[in-house]
Order: sequence, then structure tokens, then C-alpha cells
Amino acid sequence: MDNMEVYKQLVETMKKRGGTYPGMDIPEFYSMAKELFTPEEAAISNAMPKGLFAIDMIMPEAGKSEEELAKILDEMADKGLCFTAEVEGRRLYGGPPFVPGIMEQQFMRGTATDKDKRIARVIYEYKKAVDAVVGHREETFPSGRVIPIDETLEPGSRVNTYDEVMSYIDKNEHISAATCYCRQEAKLLDENDDCHKPDEVCMQFGLSAQFVADRGIGKSLTKDEAKAMLKECEEAGLIHCTVNVQDVTFICNCCDCHCMVIEMALKDSMPGRYLSSGFKPVLSPDQCTSCGTCVDICPPKALSLNSEDVLDVDYDKCFGCGLCASSCDETAISMDKKEDAIEPPANMHALKQAVHASRNK
Repeated sequence: MDNMEVYKQLVETMKKRGGTYPGMDIPEFYSMAKELFTPEEAAISNAMPKGLFAIDMIMPEAGKSEEELAKILDEMADKGLCFTAEVEGRRLYGGPPFVPGIMEQQFMRGTATDKDKRIARVIYEYKKAVDAVVGHREETFPSGRVIPIDETLEPGSRVNTYDEVMSYIDKNEHISAATCYCRQEAKLLDENDDCHKPDEVCMQFGLSAQFVADRGIGKSLTKDEAKAMLKECEEAGLIHCTVNVQDVTFICNCCDCHCMVIEMALKDSMPGRYLSSGFKPVLSPDQCTSCGTCVDICPPKALSLNSEDVLDVDYDKCFGCGLCASSCDETAISMDKKEDAIEPPANMHALKQAVHASRNK
């Protein structure tokens, strides 16, 4: 099989893996694929089954000995092209989608070599080309969600464990942090495009955290370090974002100037439908001084002061992140559960079913 045919098959492989930017048969895909994958790596990626797998499952199709294949898979893992983990004493591998997966891992080390810059450029061009073909699709069921700031939650409000950001620190033994891929990608494309927010704050849990630390993509954190990092992010005005499931494996701490998820949400006619914590800000008028701090810090610009200097909230825009409440020196705002808040699906399989069902209504 010639090299071009291998990359054509990679288009189909990435289509099957899904994600935000799946495979598309356009010139920009091939430019990106050739920068990321050697022909041999592309062929092995095409041989990977869905989910985690043991090396012997792809040896016949790969046409390699176990030793040869293990070496190539190990190199691919170092490049962020495949996932690997030790599960119950067995070394398992997995083929990630482009987003979330391969793209993020190109930037999470925080390096800025010439190759990093080339990769950033071809990835940017691919995303731009896909967006031009697909356009913006209004969300009918959110694939991402926000986790509110714990201290801003209204006492007595309906709070589930999955609503509490610190609960993910408490229940996970393996925690890591790596460079924010959105802000790093922006700086690789333009070194002056820097919002000066904390960078090394993209958090992973469980097997994902082990992978990131083992591969030198990021660093391991203690629980105390992780909690301090979340506090630092809140003070810097970053939003805790993750996938819309109850048991998450990562938390991105996002700015509104570079974050891909927030950028997509702000394109929606109702950003608060695209991305939400399920909570809403509640004002105590007697305590509000109309200083405007909350208006300035609100990422989706859901807050405004009306002609009488009274705070108005556009709930269709509101993410429910809690930054308005945490920034208020008068404690005039707290976060309360929305009456119509939808419980996040239990896992990724349930999320995919919910998204698919909503699009077919």
C-alpha cells in the first residue's frame, strides 16, 4: 500500500473515532496528518480497534513482531498519537480521536520548537477548513459543562457531588497538570498572543493523569497542590470546564480569549445552553453596591447594569461558572441550582446517546 492510501485510510479512522474535528477528506487534513504521523504510524493507527486493546490484537494486521510494535506504539505515545496505560498488570493501548485527544497533546508540554510551530499551523489550518465546511451547529444537548466555584454555591441548594470541583481532587489518587493547549497553541501561532493567565493548569485524573505524567507531557500533583491550583485559577478568572458527564477525567481551566470550548459556546445563539453548570446567579439587592465588578469579569457578558444601576442577568448567556459571585466583595451574589437543570449523563457512552437522540428529534 502506498503512503497516500495509508493517509486516506487515516481519514476514515478519524471519522470513526469522532470528536469535535473528525477526519475529513480535504487537503488540510493530509498536510496535518503528514506532519503528525509517519506512514508507518498512520498504518498502525488505522489498525487500532475501538477502545483499549492489548498489543497482540493488532500484531497480525500491523505485520510486526511484538517487540517491534511495542517500540513504535511507545514512540507514538510519546508524540501524543496514542494512549497507553497499565491496567491490572497488562499494558493496554488506545487510539484517541483528533479532538479531544491528539491535538491537545501536541501542545500540553508547553514547548515552542520549530516543529511545534509547524504543527500548530497545520492544526489551525485544518480546524479552520473544517469549520468553513461544517459551519456552526447549534447545540441541542451539551457535550461540555462548567463546574461552578464551590464557595459560591447557595447554602441549601441542590448540590450533587459532580457539581463540586474539589470532589474530583478528593476521590482521585492520580492527578496531573499540563500546559493549557489552547493558550499554548495561540502563542505558537503568534508569540504576542498571550493573555498572561496561568498556563500549566490543564488537570487530568486517573489513568489520564498517569499517562500525562509518565510521558513527561505534564507533572504529577498532590491533592494539596491540585486544590491550590484550582484556587489560583479561580482568582485569575478562569472557568472550570469539562466534558458533560458525571465522572470526569479532566478539568480545563479556561480563559474566554483562547479556549476553544468557550469560543464555540459564544457562537451559539444561547451560550448558556451550549455550556452550563446547571446553576444561576442569585442577587441580594440590599448588599449590591452596583460597582460593576461582576459585569466586567463575566466571560459570556451575561450581566449588565440597567439604567437604574440594578443588575440584570441574561440567563440564556450565563455559564453558571460562579466568577461573578466569587469576585463580589459584598457577597451579594450566590449560585443556586436551576429549576430545569439537566443531570449530566453518567458516562461517555450515555453522553453520546443523549447527543445523538437530541439531533434526531
